[in-house]
Amino acid sequence: MTFRNHRQTLMGGHRMMIVVILCLLGMCMAQSNPPVRKKQPRKKTDERVYLVHADNLSYDRYGVKPDAQILRGKVSFRHKGATLTCDSAYFFEQSNTFEAFGHVDMKQGDTLRLLSEYAYYDGSDQMAYARRNVVLTHRGTKLYTDSLDYDRLYNYGYFFEGGKMVDKKATLTSDWGEYHTDSRMAVFQYDVTLKDKDFELTTDTLYYDTSSSLAHIVGPSVITSGNSVTHTEQGFYNSNTGHTELYSRSTMENDDRSLVADSLFYDEKSGVSEGFSNVIFDDKKNQNRLFCDYFWYNEKTGEAYATKQAMLLEYSQKDTLYMHADSLKMRTFNINTDSVWRRVVGFNHVRAYRTDMQAVCDSLVYSTLDSCMTMYNDPITWNENRQLLGEKIMVFMNDSTIDSVYVEGQALSIEEIDKNDHYNQVSSKNMYAYFKDGDIYKSVADGNVQSIYYPVDEKDTTYIGLNYNETERMEMFLEKRKLQKIWMPKAEGTLYPMTQIPPARKRLTNFVWFDYIRPIDKNDIFNWRGKRSGSEVSKIRRHNAPLQTLSKQITDNVPANPTPAPSEIETPSEVSDAAPSEESEPITSDEPATVPSDERVPSEGTTSEPTEEAAPVASDESLLSL
Repeated sequence: MTFRNHRQTLMGGHRMMIVVILCLLGMCMAQSNPPVRKKQPRKKTDERVYLVHADNLSYDRYGVKPDAQILRGKVSFRHKGATLTCDSAYFFEQSNTFEAFGHVDMKQGDTLRLLSEYAYYDGSDQMAYARRNVVLTHRGTKLYTDSLDYDRLYNYGYFFEGGKMVDKKATLTSDWGEYHTDSRMAVFQYDVTLKDKDFELTTDTLYYDTSSSLAHIVGPSVITSGNSVTHTEQGFYNSNTGHTELYSRSTMENDDRSLVADSLFYDEKSGVSEGFSNVIFDDKKNQNRLFCDYFWYNEKTGEAYATKQAMLLEYSQKDTLYMHADSLKMRTFNINTDSVWRRVVGFNHVRAYRTDMQAVCDSLVYSTLDSCMTMYNDPITWNENRQLLGEKIMVFMNDSTIDSVYVEGQALSIEEIDKNDHYNQVSSKNMYAYFKDGDIYKSVADGNVQSIYYPVDEKDTTYIGLNYNETERMEMFLEKRKLQKIWMPKAEGTLYPMTQIPPARKRLTNFVWFDYIRPIDKNDIFNWRGKRSGSEVSKIRRHNAPLQTLSKQITDNVPANPTPAPSEIETPSEVSDAAPSEESEPITSDEPATVPSDERVPSEGTTSEPTEEAAPVASDESLLSL
């Protein structure tokens, strides 16, 4: 290669590098420059600018502006319905333009006023160029800037060196912006900030309608209100009403809580938030997360409602609990006080799954006042190879761990001990279970107790036989989930050798194994499977105590306020024997449920039992009224 060719190659490479650098520099300048306005076709006017008044008029043929009329003192112009006053001016009559200095004041009708220290006006193009301490006032809106170009032909002004607009309660600032006086629409770009009394929005592009005080967000934006921070890319905010509509998968964060949804609505006056489609509410403080397609929350009353594929996650323990219901509702009591407490209701087709526990019921209620969760309408719970069911199941929690369980009415506990059709079974009117550090250490069956138990030979772990018992009360003590002893005040039972077990004795009369209903994983909680016909918990009708009535002939002879005879007065015991009506609801007041704890149950060695109550049926209406 000759020196000349080598030189050409080097020069060619240098040219290429220079071209690339220039291209990159041009891209950077294009990104940093303000937006270029698209020029609109202009129709020039022949109407002349009219000089109304000036205290002094002179010419300076040898000065810097030899073709200008020099005006001083109370200068006033008029052009196409607009008037302009200033302290002094250069008037170029031939080009139909003028320069105004000092206390420049342009008025157009009763709604528009433009103030500045300097202005240049072109009468043919109907353009005003205002500089230094510019204030544009239109109706109730004020725009402050140092450089503003106002187009009278198309009725808009724009600034490009930073500006501030004040509209009622809102204040907007940006590096570049424009305002249309006919539509009252403003556009702001670059470092945009919208501030309200308790609200601040930062973005790069914002449209603002001053007639309705409506801001239109069209880019990545951050909204700060108190402790709440919202991230969005599309939405609307009304600074007058405080109503917000956010789209494009927006996120709201408040302390340890966050709300994400495809669409979020918030009303500042009512304190109501709504989320639509793919809603995720995360409470990191209480370690739970809610998924649904519709979410409603009132921050002033503490009420919340979630539906459409609602799923609640509780991850405070080692394993996460997944729970689904058709709808979830929460009420807050004594809000904004030290005695605040909440009640959560899940109704219709409730299913829960955790690796060590599963549950199914038609409805449930959880109260933070006593940390009690009550399950209604054929509730069933499973733990490993154990199944527990009854008319109503109440679970008491202590720091997110189970403290005690109370099963009311037709209680049945079943344990599958092998795959050869052998089950330990206990049936009674009510059952109680007590836990320590998450492990059960005591279980009590009370009232009409029937049990089937397979004792195991410790030498070779074979079954000794089938032990059938009937008693009024049974207490079982466990250690590390292994049965240590059983206590019964009086029992009638039979031990059958394994080879002599009657077929009718292998099952209690109310035995049902609901393995086909049990949730198998976290995704199965959405698949509702009801009980097979005939396997539901029996509806036990509890009759009221009969009331004594007097015949009409006797009552006719009774004085208006008779003194009752001792035999006619109901004793407290007779009144307490009257069972509550069958139509009682799951929750009849805002007081906490009074469910026996380990100290509340009858003491060991006694056969007393708690007061019998009707087994309520939780209807949709009763739960919604909560």
